[in-house]
Amino acid sequence: MELRVLQYFLAVTREQSISGAAESLHLSQPTLSRQLKDMEDELGKQLMIRGNRKITLTEEGMILRKRAEEILDLVQKTEQEITISDNTIAGDIYIGAGETDAVHLLAKVAKNLQLTYPDIHYHISSGDTTDVLENLDKGLIDFGLLLGPVDTSKYEYLNFPMKDVFGILMRKDSPLANKKSIHPEDLWDKPLIFNRNAYKEDSLSSWFDKSISELNIIATYNLLFNASLMVEEGLGYALGLDKIINTTGNTGLCFIPCEPSMTIEINLIWKKYQIFPKASQKYLEELQKFLKTE
Repeated sequence: MELRVLQYFLAVTREQSISGAAESLHLSQPTLSRQLKDMEDELGKQLMIRGNRKITLTEEGMILRKRAEEILDLVQKTEQEITISDNTIAGDIYIGAGETDAVHLLAKVAKNLQLTYPDIHYHISSGDTTDVLENLDKGLIDFGLLLGPVDTSKYEYLNFPMKDVFGILMRKDSPLANKKSIHPEDLWDKPLIFNRNAYKEDSLSSWFDKSISELNIIATYNLLFNASLMVEEGLGYALGLDKIINTTGNTGLCFIPCEPSMTIEINLIWKKYQIFPKASQKYLEELQKFLKTE
């Protein structure tokens, strides 16, 4: 497959028609149709169903769309890194971050660099551990800000001095809202909303003094903001981290810490043997210096 044809394919998925894509690409419709048919023949799969008014992707077509977007993003990122002048520290830094207050620290370091290196640009994508590791392994991001232990066989890391604190996000009119802390037995009979990665945490079972399968988990999330909407609607109690959801002012939510206290470490990770472009290397050096002073 050629990159050019992948761009053609994405144009068709965007326009949802051969004619619309051909016009946007300044190609004739027969030429574009032939290129797409050749790609289907090469792959041995039908990628799209051609209707009277619009194109519908097959299951294989949807897989290719996702991969094509990732491939072209990575190509663009690589071109930018290579073409920057040897004497210039500029470019784009891509960071995948879990939901944590430690993003403030990343922003402080970026602010420190901004005056000296105004041509460095930062791109932060939010997601949980699954999202961040997937993008890091594919080379779509330079760094991942993660919660919990690090697989040191695959990644280098910087450990942050602070830890995030677990607690329960609930409505202010819930039966547990007046408690100063939440104990495991308080939740045994309650509908719970967990992060989708929580099932992998042995420490969570230990804290609850029950196996995860014994709990009434009625929903999962990957971003706590979405879980907070479910909590607002009275669906259940969300296990999450402090300082992520605003519970001050007129909000109908409150956050109560767990007792015994549950905390989790915070690490910035990157792939082993990673060769960084100048902007990313400078950012990492600045972050290392900042952490030494904390």
